[in-house]
Amino acid sequence: MSHSTIITASSIAVVSDISVLQGQSVTKGQTVLTLHIMGTDLPVVASHTGRVKRVWVKVDDEVEVEQTLLEIVDESQMAVREARVMSSTDKALSEFEERKASTLDETRSTQLAKRQAQGFRSARQNLAQICDVQQFMEYGQFAVAAQRQRRDYQQLKTATAADGIITGVGEINRPQGASASTQAYKTAIVINDYSVLAGTQGFFHHQKLDRILAVAQAQSLPVIMFTEGGGGRPGDTDITIVNSGLQCASFSSWAALSDVVPRIAIANGYCFAGNAALFGAADIRIATKKSWIGMAGPAMIEGGGLGKVSAKDIGPIETQASNGVVDIVADDEIHASELAKRCLGYFQGPIEYSPQEQLEKDAQQIALRDVLPDDRRFVYDIRKAIAILGDEDSFTELQRQFGGAIITGFMRIQGRPVGVLASDCKVLGGAIDVEAGEKAAEFMRLCNAFSIPLISLCDTPGFMVGPEHEQRGAVRRLSALFTSGAKLTVPLIAVAIRKCYGLGAQALLGGSTMKPQYMLSWPTGEFGGMGLEGAVKLGFSKELAAQDDPHARQQLFEKLVAKQYANGQATEVASVLEIDAVIDPASTRTAILQTLFS
Repeated sequence: MSHSTIITASSIAVVSDISVLQGQSVTKGQTVLTLHIMGTDLPVVASHTGRVKRVWVKVDDEVEVEQTLLEIVDESQMAVREARVMSSTDKALSEFEERKASTLDETRSTQLAKRQAQGFRSARQNLAQICDVQQFMEYGQFAVAAQRQRRDYQQLKTATAADGIITGVGEINRPQGASASTQAYKTAIVINDYSVLAGTQGFFHHQKLDRILAVAQAQSLPVIMFTEGGGGRPGDTDITIVNSGLQCASFSSWAALSDVVPRIAIANGYCFAGNAALFGAADIRIATKKSWIGMAGPAMIEGGGLGKVSAKDIGPIETQASNGVVDIVADDEIHASELAKRCLGYFQGPIEYSPQEQLEKDAQQIALRDVLPDDRRFVYDIRKAIAILGDEDSFTELQRQFGGAIITGFMRIQGRPVGVLASDCKVLGGAIDVEAGEKAAEFMRLCNAFSIPLISLCDTPGFMVGPEHEQRGAVRRLSALFTSGAKLTVPLIAVAIRKCYGLGAQALLGGSTMKPQYMLSWPTGEFGGMGLEGAVKLGFSKELAAQDDPHARQQLFEKLVAKQYANGQATEVASVLEIDAVIDPASTRTAILQTLFS
């Protein structure tokens, strides 16, 4: 048998140059690659004469101490092996290694170079960013496009490696040295490979996707899916029966996982047709700044008689972020991968939180007393309050550019994941329009499906009103908030920060002040069936109209508003048991912990 030597890194460094290729012969002492350490180049040399079996790193990779760099097969041992008759097992292993190599970036150098020229990463680079590839259990790696009748099979092995989709199961977010069951971190991973026929979905491609989705359902595994690609592929020929292809189950299988396992999708580059349908049906949708997402690509649009359209005019990221299609905009594929892992972590449960971190966070809570301005008519930054309440740098906001009157996102409290709903008075004064209502209703449903407790920070004058808003279906679309609230089974704690008026406030509280497990208010809380000013104008219209003098009318109006404010103050509302308690803002985090996790 041959003898292999693994060459590892001697220190933390960056790979600055690779001097050899897979399969290349090297001599003892020959420089095989170069590491860069704090301004110094460190050559790495071959420990003996042999042949490079595999290069495990790429230029610009950051490596750690004892990380594998490359593997060299002893050539003298190989000579002995070749001198005798190769056993059937040896031959099978050799063919296996060669076949496996045909699917990897080292062999598919042309495809890799093209991706890098675009500023993008290969599918296998994205896989390595998401999980430890050494622990990744791949499904269907040797698949090729169903085009053997029209193309050379040997060429298909590399050109259509894995039929354009990497599928398998890996561990994500498992803490180093953790003794917990690996089941908590096992994740189904799907990565469309745009370097294979523009990421189109072929016959075996769909079979692989269906298989891994079935595995995810059977094992209750969350799914992370990279959806770059151009949709259905018309060029597959290795199918015995010509049909419409509409029997494909991938889309229904993916949708069937809704509320069963968390599903996170990542879009980059062009994501059209079937790929876009998969992206849009995910629970959390992340897209890079260089993304174009649409239910049809240029060819389908032109084929439908709608004219020629540039691919970059279809669903650019600016459009898809502002209309709610994209939950989080990432800088690039690396950033998107890290965001996906971060989001997945909220569904995986608590993480370690040290007593020292808690002491530091407790000391910050007094700053909540200074969040609100002295004048109740002025706006403030509710995200500042969220940052103070949550663990350090733990808040991840969803759909920031859509439905801005309500902020939605995940954060941690003492390491425990929670969902956050918060009014943003900087947008429409906090009035809930149809976009904000739909966004909040969908987020409630997501948290409820996966047993993530909810925190609602309320400061709203109610639902947005007016003829224009009614033309947008406000009655139907805003009512969805009540449906989601009524179905909540997860713990909910609500805190009135300032305004808590009308149906909009009730919707943010899950339906009423009696829905939350604990209905709290800061002393600045204001309550009523509608905004104070509107209530006075409506309820005292005759009294105000009787004042001929504009100055006297304004004085009466302000007096009546002040009376309404006094009647609707948090302490007065608490005195008739419409809410449970009024608290010092600095006690909010403690109240959340006691309510949701005690």
